[in-house]
Amino acid sequence: MVQFLSDHPPSITGPGRDPATNPDAELLDAYSQTVVSVARKVSDSVVQIKVDKPTARPGNRRSAVPYGTGSGFIISSDGYIVTNSHVVNGARSIEVNLQDGRHFTARLVGNDPPTDIAVVQVEAEQLSVARFGDSGNLQVGQLAVAIGNPYGFQYSLTAGVVSALGRTLRSESGRLIDDVIQTDAALNPGNSGGPLVDSHGRVIGVNTAVILPAQGLCFAVASNLASYVAGKLIIDGKVRRGFIGIAGQMVRLNGQLARRYQLEANSGILVQQLEPHSPAHNSELRQGDVIVGFNGSAVHTIDDLHRFLDENSIGKVQELLVLRNHRKERVSVIPAELS
Repeated sequence: MVQFLSDHPPSITGPGRDPATNPDAELLDAYSQTVVSVARKVSDSVVQIKVDKPTARPGNRRSAVPYGTGSGFIISSDGYIVTNSHVVNGARSIEVNLQDGRHFTARLVGNDPPTDIAVVQVEAEQLSVARFGDSGNLQVGQLAVAIGNPYGFQYSLTAGVVSALGRTLRSESGRLIDDVIQTDAALNPGNSGGPLVDSHGRVIGVNTAVILPAQGLCFAVASNLASYVAGKLIIDGKVRRGFIGIAGQMVRLNGQLARRYQLEANSGILVQQLEPHSPAHNSELRQGDVIVGFNGSAVHTIDDLHRFLDENSIGKVQELLVLRNHRKERVSVIPAELS
């Protein structure tokens, strides 16, 4: 149900509205000018993405969900566009609509569900481009502007502030996305994949999620991570990650045991199973080991292990610190590339 407000906008005159009597008037006007300037710089680079995805129906029949929508932004003059993985993942076709009215069929360049980042490309000319900023320089409280296509309404803008930095968010793949930006710039379905920009119009994040029914809890993948992943997807078509091939779960260690072995935390990963023909199966690792370290760094959870198994670990000897038979042992494993 859509509730319409009065056709007659309320008067903006009244106490406190006169710049002569309101000391904040100049500040408010500067804020407006900044947001307007950001909109002018960035809006032309923001696109609407429509996807055709198959969905399961009773009886194993499949039909398309028409007009699934999201957002994206152009990062190069040759048509590369950054969006969210969950927007385009599994799409049978991808359509990109530009603000100037042009429509293009896009191809999927690369998709990385663990960070919820994807890149698509269109064949077009005279494209406006958004530039990545340095999310490492962000400060809580600074202006954040989100541009996208919520609920199919094209090119909507919302403004707020950076509410928090360094958040973690679990992606649909189950992995944690590190260094996530929290903002109160309003996001809705359809904003996914659009840019979060600073007061200079530089992209500081890729809008990815909201917490419903909470208000003002919106999240964006930080630009430094997004630009790294986008570059890997453009060059290699994927982001390389390592794996060792275990089934494990986090277990708690009693405080006495943690102190005895001088562990940083009272938790580790219990190796429940070694997958056949996996790196772990062919290593010194054993079922029942509790992994508490990786190359000198503490391992407390499965997410810690995922973080250490990056592309630099592939094909190289890695040292694991494990608890085995009431003793600390160092074992070696050579991670393979996760396909």
